[in-house]
Amino acid sequence: MEFELNDGEKAVQSIAREFAEKEVLPRAAEIDHKAKFPLDIVKRMAELKLFGLPFPEKYGGANASLLSYVVMVEELSRASASIGCLSAVGLISIFPILYAGSEEQKDRYLRPMCEGSKLGAFALTEPAAGSDPLSIETTAVREGDEYVLNGRKAYITNTAVADVYVVFAYTDKSKKSAGMSAFIVEKGTKGFSFAGIDNLLGMRGCMVGNLVFEDCRVPEENRLGSEGDGLKIALATLDRDRIAMGSIGVGITQACLDSSRKYAKERKQFSQPIANFPAVQFMLADMAMEMEAARLLTYKAAYLADKNERFTKEASMAKLYASEVAQRAATNAVQIHGGYGCTNRCPAERYFRDAKILSIAVGTSEIQRMIIARDVLR
Repeated sequence: MEFELNDGEKAVQSIAREFAEKEVLPRAAEIDHKAKFPLDIVKRMAELKLFGLPFPEKYGGANASLLSYVVMVEELSRASASIGCLSAVGLISIFPILYAGSEEQKDRYLRPMCEGSKLGAFALTEPAAGSDPLSIETTAVREGDEYVLNGRKAYITNTAVADVYVVFAYTDKSKKSAGMSAFIVEKGTKGFSFAGIDNLLGMRGCMVGNLVFEDCRVPEENRLGSEGDGLKIALATLDRDRIAMGSIGVGITQACLDSSRKYAKERKQFSQPIANFPAVQFMLADMAMEMEAARLLTYKAAYLADKNERFTKEASMAKLYASEVAQRAATNAVQIHGGYGCTNRCPAERYFRDAKILSIAVGTSEIQRMIIARDVLR
């Protein structure tokens, strides 16, 4: 078993770390406070070819491993979970087109998305359909060589800023899981609009909001795969996104450890640094130990995906454990920083809010435990 990143993965890590430390970290608090989409940083990510990292060169990608991508997301999330999340949205909006798209669709959409000149979004969740994707209500009725979409999507990252939306709808609800299909819908399509941006608890640099489809006509050539392939496409994408969420959790935990270690050495009480106190040392030890475990779980899931082996269970384990570790680390980081940790001047307060998002996004912790248990009981 190999525990070392290869030269290519180390190179990606170095590029991402330098970018994160020099350009993202100095802006992290501002991005959170203003809750404004950081377009300039997204453009720099495109220049560094970060969006297309794990995709084929023929479509504008870098042909790197998924593990390279995971390492990149971790480094960005260490500086700002919002930026880490934006890189993850690139994965889940590009992958469905690579996975199920026709050559015409790949030629038209993948290159600009991999190059970052066009942004994407993944639109599955609805107001009444979160953990249960089969309860979506959006429909796509075929009329000649078009589909007419009607419905509403909720909590969609990159709302209004994305150019390309992968949208899931029922083409035949009577078939249940076999009746869901996926479509590529471009921004500006008649009948497609946006209905507000949510004021998020954490990861506030991400634009998360609602999509509305009212007699939105989408050409047949914009359907991904065959009718009924929607759920298969969604689940394959979500498996990869859960690995991304794991890497965001690892990045947040590393940030908690970095900040807490530095503060504990500087802050004095009872005439000595608080780092001398066993209670603080134990919290730092737990952060370091659990972070390493979460990182290994996440790397293993990415490694299995790169080998084209089954990794659904491992992706859920990585996402679940890393998100819970991040929450514990953030709670301890606030505790170590004391009163200062409860103010928005302290980065620990931001880590605390960002970490909570991970227990909800891309399948709640309860759903991840169900997936893991189902695999264990097979």
